[in-house]
Amino acid sequence: MTKILDGKAASAEIRAEVARDVAKMGQAHGVVPGLAAILVGDDPASAVYVRNKERACSEVGIFTETFRLSGDTPQGELLDLVSSLNENPGFHGILLQLPLPQHIHENSTLAHISPDKDVDSIHPVNLGKLALGDYDFVPATPGGVQQLLLRNGYDPSGCHVVICGRSNIVGKPLALALMQKMEGANATVTVCHTATRHLASITCQADILVAATGVPRSITPEMVREGAVVVDVGVNRISDPSRNSGSRLVGDVDFDGVYDKVEAISPVPGGVGPMTIAMLLVNTVTAAKLAIRNG
Repeated sequence: MTKILDGKAASAEIRAEVARDVAKMGQAHGVVPGLAAILVGDDPASAVYVRNKERACSEVGIFTETFRLSGDTPQGELLDLVSSLNENPGFHGILLQLPLPQHIHENSTLAHISPDKDVDSIHPVNLGKLALGDYDFVPATPGGVQQLLLRNGYDPSGCHVVICGRSNIVGKPLALALMQKMEGANATVTVCHTATRHLASITCQADILVAATGVPRSITPEMVREGAVVVDVGVNRISDPSRNSGSRLVGDVDFDGVYDKVEAISPVPGGVGPMTIAMLLVNTVTAAKLAIRNG
């Protein structure tokens, strides 16, 4: 019988662990971890994510504040806000919610965040440390994928992991994390993308297949090996007249089509999504511990 990789259950375990860490930190050091989120513009998906983050922080005892800026905010004003948060000792982590409006240069803005407060771990310094295997943070979604596998009994060590997608926030950092010679990783990793030829011949080699294409149901049954483990990172809203809302969420995998072929699969929603927020909490606590250690 196919196993469902339940992100809600695994994330609940992580949140309980984070809550205990936060309580111990308060008792031992009088420190409450703080997370600042910056939301520029009115992207609906970003707003939902930030609200979920706020709720999760409240549940585990992390202080959080969201700084909401209009969509026409000049880049200089955004950089000034980031600078002030870098210097504010009450915030140990800074989350700059993506995507940003087109007039704001994403890479230079992300690089303006202090690496020690970069809890999304997409600063060039932190990605470099991840590549070297000497890192403090794993980006939230890749870390969530890794923990979803491990907490369901699927250690990537020795496995062929095929990742479909090479984004800077999922595909690339996940490949870097899983190829490290360390516990919970040590995999053979192949990264596929839009220019990959004979894609199905590669994905069918995967012991663990990670779909992060951003295209709904783009991973079809003939692309999945019998008995594989499939992790679906995609979150896509498609039309569904049968729903009151007129739409529903689906992943990058044809869930119904591949379900009977695979050993395990993550659902959408309820798979990687809750894990991403849980790992953001973990990284915020880690940042607070670093601040305590560094004085």
